[in-house]
Amino acid sequence: MGMTTTRATRTLTVKLPARLEVQLAATAAHRGVSKSSVVRRALEAALARDRKPRARSFASVARDLAGCVSGPVDLSHHPRHLRGYGR
Repeated sequence: MGMTTTRATRTLTVKLPARLEVQLAATAAHRGVSKSSVVRRALEAALARDRKPRARSFASVARDLAGCVSGPVDLSHHPRHLRGYGR
């Protein structure tokens, strides 16, 4: 006994600028598929990218560490602290 799965599809109407519709039609023709197929694949790819956790910047990850150490605040640029550095 075989199992048949059916996918319920729904219709969505989307308004596109003329230039985008021309690109869509050209892409579909080039691939030999329907415009709907191109849109579905692009939408699936975009949604999959959005589900992936985004890389956070070092600053946002280390925000709670700012100010947790003591020392001169101008250590990296004041000439007094840089005397003899690199010798």
